[in-house]
Amino acid sequence: MNAEQKKMYFTETALALNREGFHAETILGGTLGVWLDDEPLCEVNEVGGITYRGENISTPERVAAKDKAYRIVSSTAQYMKQMEQAPPLKAVGLEDQYKLLAEFNGTLFAGMYSRYGVQFVTWERDHDGAGLHWGHYFSGNYDGAKQDFATRSGLISEQQIFKDEQLIEIYRCCADTLDAGFDLTYEQEKCIKSVQEQIENGMPDIMSRIREQDQHTVDLDYGQEQKM
Repeated sequence: MNAEQKKMYFTETALALNREGFHAETILGGTLGVWLDDEPLCEVNEVGGITYRGENISTPERVAAKDKAYRIVSSTAQYMKQMEQAPPLKAVGLEDQYKLLAEFNGTLFAGMYSRYGVQFVTWERDHDGAGLHWGHYFSGNYDGAKQDFATRSGLISEQQIFKDEQLIEIYRCCADTLDAGFDLTYEQEKCIKSVQEQIENGMPDIMSRIREQDQHTVDLDYGQEQKM
């Protein structure tokens, strides 16, 4: 990675981290420093890895934050490498500002550098193959764009993908089953916990979203009681 590529990667990673509530900036020594709540959390190197001190992740919340930061860092490194290697997207009426990241079954997945970070989009080719239509745009959402490409192109059926609301309810059901004291076998309990872990990996903020839902429910119940 040359100096310009490193600068672009750190700039993109800082934007992605800042969107998720972290503070990131280049520090002495040529790495990207990451802070949470004004306290140092970890440092990002130019190859998409992180380093950290034990005292900076001394609570479960900060360990979770470190893991979240690493997922962002790793994902950014992945798509920035793709952007460097991808060819320009050629299409009628489209400037050469987009890079073609993937194409399958007439569906395209592309990315474009911008001051706000890499912007992603999926398109369908016209019948003659020269033009594009039905663009779905994703600002700073690489995972969302990948999923959209997979379903639009037919690589994955939409019926195989759960929505966030469905995943939250599945997670709740798993937790309720484990807490209810049912006479589960070891294999059943192991399977249920693996489902929870898989959902947590795909939705790192699931616990905060569940708390928000619960608080919203409490507020609604309280409001209804006040009207009675």
